[in-house]
Amino acid sequence: MITKITGRLEALQNDIATLKIGAFEYEVLIPEFTRRRLQDQMGADISLFTIEYLEGNPMQGRMTPRIIGFLSEIEREFFELFCSVDGVGVKKALRSMVRPVKEVATAIEEQDTKSLSALPGIGAAMAERIIAKLRRKVPKFALMVSQTEKHEAEVEPDVISETYEILRGLGHSESEARRLIDTALAAKKKYKDVQSLIEAIYQQSK
Repeated sequence: MITKITGRLEALQNDIATLKIGAFEYEVLIPEFTRRRLQDQMGADISLFTIEYLEGNPMQGRMTPRIIGFLSEIEREFFELFCSVDGVGVKKALRSMVRPVKEVATAIEEQDTKSLSALPGIGAAMAERIIAKLRRKVPKFALMVSQTEKHEAEVEPDVISETYEILRGLGHSESEARRLIDTALAAKKKYKDVQSLIEAIYQQSK
């Protein structure tokens, strides 16, 4: 199974990124939020974390291998989770993911059916189904740090998600816990572990 692909970005069209690797060119399907982030990287070497799947009708014997790519492992993990909802699937998920993972996950966690149903191919009924299945599984994605923010703040996703759980256990609401963490991360400091992030949060709230 191909889990990561690295090559020169040769072309970018709608939902396809073409990567040149040696004598070969590979077409990788990408969601819209990934395409936007790749626009200024034409000709550069990039790495995509990938999912493989077969497209077609097995009854007709026409199955085409496809690769879907993301700029981080956590985005790939969220996509697979999103696809697990009955009625979504790979094609619908690819079409609907026009907003960054953090925004979609936050909408799910906050039960924001209006925002979710505005995504392409996701109506009100599907939004309710997504919330029902995923709401308790998305906090760490709602707290995601973008590639740029991660580089500047130097914080791993696991540190953020563990800090979130501690704050919730201390009695903070979901929205308050997110606000405290976001405020601490805005300082662009290095938080090597949960303890250092917790200390920063309570220092700023004094």
